[in-house]
Amino acid sequence: MRDKQWPLEAFDSEGIWKISQGAGVTVAVIDEGVDAQHPDVKGSVVEGKDFIDGGATTPEAGESHGTGMASLIAGHGHGAGNSEGVMGLAPKAKILSIRDDGTGGGDPGAPIRYAVDHGASVINISLAGPQRSADEAAAVAYALQHDVLVVAGSGNDGKGPEAPMYPASYPGVLAVGGVDNRGVVWSGSNYGPDVLVTAPATRIISSGGNSNAAGYGIGDGTSNATAFVSAAAALLRARFPDLTAGQIANRLTKTAGLPASAKGTALPDDHYGYGFIQPLAALERDIPAGSKYGPLSVPESVKEGAPGTAGPKDDATASDDPASSSSSNKGLVLAVVGLGGLIVLVLVVLLIVRIARRGKRNDGGPGGPGGPGGPTGWGGDGQPQYGQPPHQPQYQQGGNPYQQQSQAPGRWPNQ
Repeated sequence: MRDKQWPLEAFDSEGIWKISQGAGVTVAVIDEGVDAQHPDVKGSVVEGKDFIDGGATTPEAGESHGTGMASLIAGHGHGAGNSEGVMGLAPKAKILSIRDDGTGGGDPGAPIRYAVDHGASVINISLAGPQRSADEAAAVAYALQHDVLVVAGSGNDGKGPEAPMYPASYPGVLAVGGVDNRGVVWSGSNYGPDVLVTAPATRIISSGGNSNAAGYGIGDGTSNATAFVSAAAALLRARFPDLTAGQIANRLTKTAGLPASAKGTALPDDHYGYGFIQPLAALERDIPAGSKYGPLSVPESVKEGAPGTAGPKDDATASDDPASSSSSNKGLVLAVVGLGGLIVLVLVVLLIVRIARRGKRNDGGPGGPGGPGGPTGWGGDGQPQYGQPPHQPQYQQGGNPYQQQSQAPGRWPNQ
C-alpha cells in the first residue's frame, strides 16, 4: 500500500517526519466510528462517545469511512518496520473516536463540544450536509473559543456557493476542497467563499474495508482532503504548541501552493481557497504568527466575547477619570473626537478586510448561515440531515488500482 500513497511523496513525508509527527496531539474524528483493532491504527485510538445509538464507537459492519479517515491522519502502518499498510501524515498523533453521522437525534453540536471537552485540539469532520443547525454553529464557536481547530470538507457535488454545505460553511471552520495529484481542483469538489485550502482528494488509499476489517480502500472525495488538512494541523500543533487554532490555519494558508494552470489567480479563490497545503513549508518557513483567528471567519458570539472588545465597563472607566470630568466642554470635545476616530478606524478596518478577502462571506452575510438566501431549515426530526459521507471508496484487495503520474519527489507539480 505504501507506494500507492501518492500524497506522502507529494508532501515529502520523510522530510516532514524529521520535524514533526504529531506527537502529543489528539485529533477527534467525528464519523461512523473507528475500528481500533485495525493494524494500521491499533494503539492510537482513544475511545470517545457514540452519539448514534449510545454503544461503543466501533463501526458497524460495512462502516469503514471513519477508520479510513483515522488512517490518513494517524495511521502508523504495521509489519516489519511498519512498512506495510497505510501511513498517516501525522503517525504519532492520537485519534479520539466519536461516532456521529447526524442521524442519532439530540443536540447536533454535542459531538463537537464533547471533542473539545475531552482533549482534542483538532476536530476532523469529513461529513457534509445542506442543513444548517444553530446548535452546531454554536458548538463550532465553542471550539474556537477553546482554541480547537475544526476542519470540515466542502462536499462532493461539484456545486458552488449557491449550495453551502455544513459544517464547512459555519463561521470558524477551516473548510477544505479537494485536488488531484496535479494539484488541480477535483471536479467533484464543492466550491465557494468558505473554502480556505485544498488537499489531495483523488485515488486515495485508506485503511478499512467492507468485507475485511483489515482491508483497504481507494476513493475520491473531500473527506480525504479534510483528513490530510487535519493531519497537517496536528503536525503544526505539535511543532508550535503556543500558536492558536487560527494561527495554525494561518500557517497553512500562507504556505499553500497553486498549480501552473492557476498561477496568477486572485486569492482566496472560490475553488482553491489559498491553494493546496504544503505541510513541510508550513513547518519550516518563517511565518509571522498573525492575528488570533488568522484567516478563519469569526462567529458573532466569539467576536462579542473577544478580549479587548470595548464594552460598557471601558466607557464607565473613561467617564469616571477626574481628568476627563474637570471640564464638561473638554469632555464633550474628547468624546466627539474619540467617536470620530473610532468611526474612521472601523471604516479603515472594514475597507482592509473587504479588499483582503474580496467579499469572502463571514457569518450572517448574504447567502451565509441565517442570511438572505442562506439555508435555515431543519430536517423532519429537528436534526441536520447529513448526506452520504463525501468519501465513497470502492474497496479493493491488492493490485495497482491506478497509474500515478510521475512527479518530483516531495514536491507538488509545477512548483
